[in-house]
Amino acid sequence: MQINPDDNVAIAIMALSTGEKVNVDKHHVVLKEDIPAGHKFALKELKPNDNVIKYGFPIGHAVSDIAEGGWVNEKNVKTNLEGLLNYEYHPKEVKLDIPNRHLTFKGYKRENGEVGIRNEIWIVPTVGCVNGIAEAVINDFKSQIGMLKNIDAIEVFKHNYGCSQLGDDHETTMKILRDIALHPNAGGVLVLGLGCENNQLDVFRKFLGKFPENRIKFLVAQKVKDEHAEGLKLLHELYDVASKDVREEVPLSELRIGLKCGGSDGFSGITANPLLGVFSDFLVAQGGTTVLTEVPEMFGAETILMNRCDSFEMFDKTVQLINDFKAYFIKNNQPIYENPSPGNKAGGISTLEEKSLGCTQKCGKSLVRDVLMYGDRLKTKGLNLLSSPGNDLVASTALGAAGCQMVLFTTGRGTPFGSFVPTLKISTNTLLYENKPGWIDFNAGVLLQEKSMNDLHEEFIHYIIKVASGEQVNNEKHHFREIAIFKTGVTL
Repeated sequence: MQINPDDNVAIAIMALSTGEKVNVDKHHVVLKEDIPAGHKFALKELKPNDNVIKYGFPIGHAVSDIAEGGWVNEKNVKTNLEGLLNYEYHPKEVKLDIPNRHLTFKGYKRENGEVGIRNEIWIVPTVGCVNGIAEAVINDFKSQIGMLKNIDAIEVFKHNYGCSQLGDDHETTMKILRDIALHPNAGGVLVLGLGCENNQLDVFRKFLGKFPENRIKFLVAQKVKDEHAEGLKLLHELYDVASKDVREEVPLSELRIGLKCGGSDGFSGITANPLLGVFSDFLVAQGGTTVLTEVPEMFGAETILMNRCDSFEMFDKTVQLINDFKAYFIKNNQPIYENPSPGNKAGGISTLEEKSLGCTQKCGKSLVRDVLMYGDRLKTKGLNLLSSPGNDLVASTALGAAGCQMVLFTTGRGTPFGSFVPTLKISTNTLLYENKPGWIDFNAGVLLQEKSMNDLHEEFIHYIIKVASGEQVNNEKHHFREIAIFKTGVTL
């Protein structure tokens, strides 16, 4: 498959053998090597320093002779990226003719006007020291309740932070825990502290701002004789309130969806990521919200996003988003463009530009309406960019903390994890979908098997509505629910 007519490489849809004759558009190529599925082969002879073109853009340059029909991979291609860049704003006109279909889903309307797609009870520890207490209390509470009434799940989100942190680390821990406690997918939250940690509960309570006091309760373990019994009492109070909640029809414009990829392969930018891009544009046209993160995986494709900013102010914020992350790499004496991961390379991705050009397809073609720093909460509908690293659990946690009710996660190699919000896995290839039915929720690999994007997108819309209305995804079925908080500084 040749993705763009300007490309000088093509993608093997299935594993190909040395000597095979392959017809790709106007190119008739005899393969010089075995080509694994998802990997690239040259459509013309490439000399050292020749640009390798994929998606219509350079993804790096050849570092050795590559014969026509030769395997193009990380051993003979290197990135073109180096150092810091100066950016100029060249706004691109965006016209997307997508009608509003006035679709709805069944969600939970919260007192502050937000909408949840789940009605859950959570324990949020302010510090890692009380993780064990939280887990013991949750387990006892579940056994006491038995069959849940109008409650989708009861969870504790353990973490290792909340103490021995200074500066930005302390502040970001507070922000993420605040954002979780205020999330509309929670019908009730018990905030559990120890009493001597940096993240003092009385300070944290003020940090929450305005909140429904019948839905968020607080417990400091050192200040009560029996923290277990007191925790159970508070959970029962929360259950009495949350169990009365019911789903109501709400417009699709209330959906806020996080866009994420991990364990990418050579098909990510051909199937699953473009599917998310089409869906992102569709949801934005319905008045909804999507959020793209993984800033290091924007490097090499960032100008595409910058020129889609709806104002110079947004362009400036996007430049700050990119340069702040580059400065973070430099501060820690790490190469800015050290990517992709071993799994990505094995899947057919050779350089960061190639990964980024595939990664950014998840956000479609809509205008960028806002840019959020790590720990910020959504305030603008439409396409948003969010500062976070590419790490799967850190980035997915950040998307949920921003206010996304679910995360759409594309993958070519598979992963079972889940964040504190439903984390829906979309496979880039059918083999993964068939081999890992307990991990993968939706198969975009059928796009390689003559399924049209329009037909698959329509199926995807209806599936998302079902999930938003209560249908569980695999990470929920298997109780794979975790959070991870970004740490950048020292630990005392």
